[in-house]
Amino acid sequence: MDTPETRALLRRTYLFSALNDAQLNQMLESVRLVKLGAGERLFERGQEANRFFLVMEGQMKLYRLSASGDEKVIEIVRRGGTFAEAVLFMGVKGYPVNADALSPSVVASFSNEVFRELLKDSADTCFRLMASMSRRLHSRLEEIDALTLHNATYRLVAYLLELAGPKERGQQRVNLGVAKHVVASRLSIQPETFSRILKRLSKDGLIEPNGSEIEITELGRLRELMRTGI
Repeated sequence: MDTPETRALLRRTYLFSALNDAQLNQMLESVRLVKLGAGERLFERGQEANRFFLVMEGQMKLYRLSASGDEKVIEIVRRGGTFAEAVLFMGVKGYPVNADALSPSVVASFSNEVFRELLKDSADTCFRLMASMSRRLHSRLEEIDALTLHNATYRLVAYLLELAGPKERGQQRVNLGVAKHVVASRLSIQPETFSRILKRLSKDGLIEPNGSEIEITELGRLRELMRTGI
């Protein structure tokens, strides 16, 4: 676990970027690796929350079930993403969601208690973490804005462009990585609406869907749609 590649991955995450080298060493001493098969559950809602997690390989689905059994995907966490860290600061005893592996995954598990002790011992670390959390909160607010103020097509196009990365023009192939109904749930779009939007974007010559892979044929036009409103 303690390799240069792993340390670089940790440094790119907002939680660990606030730690100095000695503090990072302490967190690495508390780490456990968990291997999960596709569909295997890491934890369930209400289970005692004493650790938080970082995806090393694969993808994790965070979700809740309604009283009628309907699934609402809260987040899809990919390599380098952390989850369940909010319980560090919330004072709750149980995880608020379920966490399942969407594909064969490796997850690093860290001790909440060790991390809290590091923060108690260093005000400077707390301020650095607050700065990182503020930047993350700003990103989340933009996402909430997209979910509440923009229509379903806008949300889907924004998601595809996020997967495409910084490239401005030309073609780009992206892989949803998960079933379309999972992405639809994540974006608060009905599955049938999701399919209709894909068909319309395809008819307009902007994308070419092929299962979980989508060829964005006109990145420039797709970005222009985002700028001008859909």
